[in-house]
Amino acid sequence: MHRRSSKPDDAQNALRVVEQAIGAPLAPKRVLRFPERKKNAAAVALGKLGGAKGGHARAAKLTPKERTEIARRAGKARWAKEKEG
Repeated sequence: MHRRSSKPDDAQNALRVVEQAIGAPLAPKRVLRFPERKKNAAAVALGKLGGAKGGHARAAKLTPKERTEIARRAGKARWAKEKEG
């Protein structure tokens, strides 16, 4: 299969040279605008409901020992990242 060249073609190069010579663009840049996506209101409400109670429900279900272990792993991960970077 033919691979596309990453180099601009001769016409693009000529346009770039002329624009640099005159110090202004010949053609205005076109900006593509896409229509906004509409969200399903019921799905948004359901997502907010789950997100609002998820962390609290999980924390209430964990034992103190499990919370300690999670915090220990988080601390190790944090300090390991700092040493690498």
